[in-house]
Amino acid sequence: MAITSTGLNAATNAEYTKTTTTANKTSLSKDDFMKLFLVEMQHQDPTEPMDSDKILSQTSQLATLESTDKTNKALQTLTEALGTSQQFNIVSAIGKTADLGSNAITLDKGKNTAFEIYFPDNIKEGSVKISDKNGNKIKTLDVGTNDKGVYKFDWDGTDQSKNKVDSGLYYVTASYTNPEGKALTTRMGAYPIESVKFDSGKAYTKLGSSYVELGKVKEIY
Repeated sequence: MAITSTGLNAATNAEYTKTTTTANKTSLSKDDFMKLFLVEMQHQDPTEPMDSDKILSQTSQLATLESTDKTNKALQTLTEALGTSQQFNIVSAIGKTADLGSNAITLDKGKNTAFEIYFPDNIKEGSVKISDKNGNKIKTLDVGTNDKGVYKFDWDGTDQSKNKVDSGLYYVTASYTNPEGKALTTRMGAYPIESVKFDSGKAYTKLGSSYVELGKVKEIY
């Protein structure tokens, strides 16, 4: 007689219902300890009552277990409080400058690459310099006359002669003068912190148009 798939499922279910699972209990709580202690006293030999020293020892162990439990709860509460305090400290950084520690951009040959630079002062005139790893100037971009702030630039991946440069890392700095004629410099990688958000237990700072994980920030000043 053939066995249908339904029959197989029924047999499997029947075997499954016979299977019992045991909870994985790898540690005893103070309640478990007290239950075992009481059961031990209930089943002791009346002619040989439990040694008083043993009772004192187990009572002491119970007290230690309870104390440890309370300490763990206190530490958990303290950890949560410190986490909240840390979040407030991060929020207080809004308005300060975050430095990512690098002014490098990555270029794929034949493609454009975009980047942002923060200018702390109003700009009368200035230029952005893109250099290779040896410090050789590859390209300059005009800044124009603008108010202070974060500005986005788009590099087409060519040098001053409009030749396409190789893929790799390049470095971005800027020189400019303010309306009073003072010469200033800045670079990519340092931005004011505009806001802070928390997601899945991690803090992110808004730098320019992007949110950056706090762990990637090298310095805040």
